[in-house]
Amino acid sequence: MAQLKRRGVSLRLIPPAHGRRRRTGGFSQAGLIRPMVALIVLLLAAGVTLHLAASGSYGPYYFTALALLAAGLGTAAYLAIAVRRTLLDPLARLRKWALAMRGGDHAARVPVPAGGEFVSLAQDINELAEQLQGLTESMGAQVRAQTARISTKTRSLEILYEVVASLNTARTRDELLANFLETLVELLDARAASIGLFAGTAGWQIVASQGNMDELLSTWITDDHFRRISTSVTTEGKMKIHRLEAMPDPDSSPELIVVPIQYRDRIIGLFNVFLDRSSAEFGADFRDLLTSVGRHVGLALEKTRLDENARRLAIMEERDILKTELHDSLAQSLVSMRLQVKLLGEILHRKDLRSAQNEVRRLRMALDEAHNSLRELLASFRTRMDDRGLLPAIEDTVDRFRQDTAIATFFQVDCANLNLTPTQEVEVFRIVQEALANIRRHSSANAARVFLSCDGAGEYHLLVEDDGIGMVESALSAAHGGKHLGVNIMRERAQRLNGSLKVESEPGEGTRISLRFPAVAKPAAAAVS
Repeated sequence: MAQLKRRGVSLRLIPPAHGRRRRTGGFSQAGLIRPMVALIVLLLAAGVTLHLAASGSYGPYYFTALALLAAGLGTAAYLAIAVRRTLLDPLARLRKWALAMRGGDHAARVPVPAGGEFVSLAQDINELAEQLQGLTESMGAQVRAQTARISTKTRSLEILYEVVASLNTARTRDELLANFLETLVELLDARAASIGLFAGTAGWQIVASQGNMDELLSTWITDDHFRRISTSVTTEGKMKIHRLEAMPDPDSSPELIVVPIQYRDRIIGLFNVFLDRSSAEFGADFRDLLTSVGRHVGLALEKTRLDENARRLAIMEERDILKTELHDSLAQSLVSMRLQVKLLGEILHRKDLRSAQNEVRRLRMALDEAHNSLRELLASFRTRMDDRGLLPAIEDTVDRFRQDTAIATFFQVDCANLNLTPTQEVEVFRIVQEALANIRRHSSANAARVFLSCDGAGEYHLLVEDDGIGMVESALSAAHGGKHLGVNIMRERAQRLNGSLKVESEPGEGTRISLRFPAVAKPAAAAVS
């Protein structure tokens, strides 16, 4: 028996009828030929007899000719019946079978005649029909199975998408876990779910739950058994599905699913799901789905932890900056005023009223300067970086400066992409703020410019200049000596950027502040000129 394999399906070809015994009977080919020959002979004999009888030579044989004609008619009738039964009826049945198969009735069969040439043909056709029906049913089953698999995959992808979406919308860890459990319970139609995270030597602790998970666990499973399941999941790194005992119908038993929460190859926690129905209803890929969910939760938790650490570090850095600026500005002013108060007391003790009045005047001026420094410091820290980044923040600052001072101020950028960290952007922004504040207080300028550029080597250049009255050399020296607090603060920020700050000014020629720093901080100390 020949075999034909196509797409994994075996097709059996019907062997030819050669060598197989044919069942013949009734009307066969010989059964049609003999009546046809007999009919021809009878018709010829009847014709000859009638011709002779018509010539007058054989008048008495009219009856013989009629008998031959009658026999010929009978033979013709027999032949017609034989043709109908042997050819026409089988062909009609074959046509009816073909129409049924064409209409989708693969169970249709050709009736096998009692004998004749169509017996073997009908048997072969029926055998082919059986094979075709089997192939159709097999392909239908495969299509249904594949459709069900695709449907399950689609459902799994929907669940995974909803879970990931719930993780991405959260800002804090508690919000992330609450959103995740709520989504998980809704998608799986679970009765309850919970999450436990490892806390060092203290083991793992439940940090979030949805539904009354504690009551369900205490009802269906002992603490020791649940601890053993969790330990097994932690050790093997694979989820466990535990069918809880339910009486009197074990088939309706709920299931406890324990899934590891993984970040890379490290297990950082577990999440538990309590199902009232069998997890087998979710398909064969349910284990892979929950394992993938556990990895996504681990990644989201790690990202949340890093974000919280980054925010905490940013707050600490901001506090350090505030401490430094308070020390360099207000604290020094208070120390100076303390010395002035002490000196004033000594003058009053000597009853030198003129000197006391001068010292009170200087003390009042020091108080005014300290008050102004405090206001500027509060305004500086009240102004936050724009969430859109450094460039929009500088643009807004320049616009406000232009409106408040009526100084024609321009902001120019010659840099395709800024590759700065958030800390670097804050430092540059504060330097721009301080430089503009100095222009407001001291320059009497008509125009100012802020220019930011970068080169191909990864170095940035910030330039803030004005056309004001400028500073004399003694004032610049005083700035190096610590009396010009605004410039000193900008220099300290330049050091934190691992860059250099240069101040250039001449009387009547304005002031030019130039900052250069690398995109990536270098370990070498900053140069301050």
